[in-house]
Amino acid sequence: MDFTQIRAFVTLAKEGNMTRAAQHLHLTQPAVSLQLKSLQKSLGVTLFIRSPGGMGLTSDGEKLLPFAERVLAGITEFHQGVRALQSSISGPLAIGTILDPEFTRLGAFLKKLVESYPQLSTQLRQGMSGNVLQQVRNGALDAGYYLGIPTKEFHSQVLTSFTYNVVAPQGWKARVSGKNWDALATLPWIWAPPESAHHRLLVKKFAEYKKLPKQVALVDQESSMLDLVKSGVGLSLVRESIALHEAHVHGLVIADAVSLSTELSFITLQNRKTEPAIAAAFDLLAGLWTQ
Repeated sequence: MDFTQIRAFVTLAKEGNMTRAAQHLHLTQPAVSLQLKSLQKSLGVTLFIRSPGGMGLTSDGEKLLPFAERVLAGITEFHQGVRALQSSISGPLAIGTILDPEFTRLGAFLKKLVESYPQLSTQLRQGMSGNVLQQVRNGALDAGYYLGIPTKEFHSQVLTSFTYNVVAPQGWKARVSGKNWDALATLPWIWAPPESAHHRLLVKKFAEYKKLPKQVALVDQESSMLDLVKSGVGLSLVRESIALHEAHVHGLVIADAVSLSTELSFITLQNRKTEPAIAAAFDLLAGLWTQ
């Protein structure tokens, strides 16, 4: 159980509709559904029942909802208390960023950071997930965003879980529809460097089949990977929300039999997690992602 699952439970209970709950949480419906399934499994109870009118609480769900709401309220109060104690925090804070700012809620995070700690000087460095991890390890960055769960030398906070789809060029439906990873390995792929989460996820998956696809291009930017897919070069991993948009607007084809899930995390070294500026950043992010 984690706070993102509790937040999903409370939000769906209030909205009564999976689509509206996902929009409120800035997640996809499958991601919200996955969080709720995990929560129900850990609790050993069924919280919701589906009906023609939407998603309704079971009797167990109704009993647990007030407790969940108090948990979220307590977290908010705790964050406010910590911010009050740390209002004098100052100095530089180097943060590694990845992906697009809208997805990571970077703008909202920095706004809260500046308002709460005006004497803190924030430095941002954009890069790939693996590069951020390495720079946090060697001290070049104080903290940063990372895709996945790092090793135990790092302190990490999972912000959300999400899904990657495999997208193919327009007209490739017959080549990818219903195909598993083994079959997709025979097609050309737009690959990413080892520092990329794409690389880590795909190498691990294809290793299960003892295969490595033909790599027709090596690209380190998601936007460039997507452009190559549109140009008919090959397959690529794309976040589910982007894949659905591109399929609708540009006719890209989503491989419907496969997907990969990962987490968006915020990380620092274990031995640095109590440093005031770093602890403040973690605290603000926790509050932002539990709202």
